[in-house]
Amino acid sequence: MPENPQKNPKRDSREPGGPNRRPDQPPPPPNMRMSRSLLMWIMLVALALLLFVVFNSKQPGQAVRWDEFETLYKQGSIDPDSVVLRANGTYAELRESTGNYAAGPIRVPHSQVRDPYIERLEKLTNGAWKDDASPSLWPSLVVGLLPWILIFGVIWFFLFRGLRSAGGGAGMFGSFGRSRHRLTNKEHTNVTFADVAGIEEAKDELTEIVEFLKNPKKFQRLGARIPRGVLLNGPPGCGKTLLAKAIAGEADVPFFSISGSDFVEMFVGVGASRVRDLFKQAKENNPCIIFLDEIDAVGRKRGSGFATGGNDEREQTLNAILVEMDGFETSDQVIVIAATNRADVLDPALTRPGRFDRQVIVSLPDLKGRTEILKVHARKVKLAPTVDLERSARGTPMFSGADLAAIINEAAIIATLAGKDYVDQDDLDEARDKIKFGRARKSRVIEEKEKVATAYHEAGHAVVQSLLPDADPLHKVTIIPRGQFGGATFSLPEKDRYGFGLRYLESTMRVMCGGRIAEEIMTGDVSSGASQDIAQVTAFARMMILEWGMSKRLGFVRYGHDEAGEYALPNKGYSDETARIIDEEIKRLSDTAYTDCEKLIRENWQKVEAVANALLKYETLSADEVHRLMRGDTIDKPTVSDLLAAEHRKKRAPGESVIGKGTKSADGEEPGSGVVPSPA
Repeated sequence: MPENPQKNPKRDSREPGGPNRRPDQPPPPPNMRMSRSLLMWIMLVALALLLFVVFNSKQPGQAVRWDEFETLYKQGSIDPDSVVLRANGTYAELRESTGNYAAGPIRVPHSQVRDPYIERLEKLTNGAWKDDASPSLWPSLVVGLLPWILIFGVIWFFLFRGLRSAGGGAGMFGSFGRSRHRLTNKEHTNVTFADVAGIEEAKDELTEIVEFLKNPKKFQRLGARIPRGVLLNGPPGCGKTLLAKAIAGEADVPFFSISGSDFVEMFVGVGASRVRDLFKQAKENNPCIIFLDEIDAVGRKRGSGFATGGNDEREQTLNAILVEMDGFETSDQVIVIAATNRADVLDPALTRPGRFDRQVIVSLPDLKGRTEILKVHARKVKLAPTVDLERSARGTPMFSGADLAAIINEAAIIATLAGKDYVDQDDLDEARDKIKFGRARKSRVIEEKEKVATAYHEAGHAVVQSLLPDADPLHKVTIIPRGQFGGATFSLPEKDRYGFGLRYLESTMRVMCGGRIAEEIMTGDVSSGASQDIAQVTAFARMMILEWGMSKRLGFVRYGHDEAGEYALPNKGYSDETARIIDEEIKRLSDTAYTDCEKLIRENWQKVEAVANALLKYETLSADEVHRLMRGDTIDKPTVSDLLAAEHRKKRAPGESVIGKGTKSADGEEPGSGVVPSPA
């Protein structure tokens, strides 16, 4: 049995021959690499020698002509004992400064032909000169060879050292073939299964994996085999990577994590080389876990679409993964965990049992899961005692775990900017609306005509949604611009929907038509504000016809094509006559929803007017206020002007008079003209 990593937690994954090497493991190869410090010393010495030779290669002394040299010698300015004939010149010592020459060494440069200068020196000095015809060859030799030595030294440092450090799995590209994984141990992460909520089934599956790694004999007692791989599949933001981090925090084994895009780079064959290197190190450190994030980057179906050179390189990487996952020995306790949100495009050879024995679905959380996720993230913030996280969870259907974490964080930011001591329910609601629709643009100046059209548009949505029992319950409606929307009508589903019924779809389509119809009845014109509503109605109608078989003319037949198919240009799979009927059925559903909604709005026009006028006055209405207005009641709450006036009086110093156009006294209700509206 392999050793328990708890006994040797500091063992390096890159040194299989550590102090706790298994008896069946071969001894490590001798370390033949030159130490980095020794190489640096050699390069520094060579550089210093080169500089010394360069700076000392200059000829000493002042250059003079031969006729000037003769004149100075005959005048007695040159020391007779200092005259030396060398290969490249005649050298002497000037006793004192004379004319343009200072006292010191002088030289007469000449060519390599020495015979004429021998005769001249014999005649001039009567033989009192010295011959230095055999100078040292070291300076010229070093000057010639040292640049080449430095060039080869640099090549050796960057190329041969990389080849040697890469070992057997790197190929000819050195460190390019090394796996770029990140090694995580239990001490390096602070995420555990206690930090994962809302996906209990997936957490249970992976808890079994961790238990198998910690206590393999417990399962092997009955002949159970360790799973080769686990595939985490789910939409983005649902917690697949968080689960992998929790495994690293729970399992006391090495955890190798790498992304699918880290395998393939600029060189052909690098991806396969990195796969081999990754699995080689994993086998040397078993038991361990390999986490491949976004495996669809290299695991797509082979031979799909239009094959190119890049496609071939990706397929080579996939082939290497398939071979390595199928090459585990029974004693190799290596588990591969992969994550993707496109399991439909993965190669069947990759997802079969024996490679990925388990496929864990990490789906969007339900109401209970969203509540638990909000509680987990709310540990880090100060919540007011009146906060109801279950209410927030009920108002966030189809939100992922990442969205819910963003809501808590945004709520804390909003409360901090407002100077509050705690995060209250209003902050959570505002954060949810900001995440879903964008930031409220309260400073945007809106023309009165456009504001009226927006109020009737949103009132049409709100009234129709309140009248139809099969639609989602109304939550609130506002005409404050938010994101790219001029207004918004929010619903609060009572339950999570995992499927859509026909009555719900028809009611929702009628709610979407209510805005355009109410706006047109009031203004006598239509605008582009209903573009999003039209898109949703069309999408619902198309799905009802093509995917869900909700047309009696077309029957129980699916006409939609597979978006994850093999080819870039899929065949539609039906005739032109059927295509014409599909278009007619889609238009029929849309026209029926529009006609029924128009009839409903005209029958309840007074309710639409009441809600629209209240929106123009208060800008935001809750569901209870909308229902009271539809019953004929009135709303008694401060208007936007009242709130501005109160804020203005609060900021104004006691006894200070307000001077300005359109202002009143301290008991007045209207603020000054310079006050910028900031509705809540």
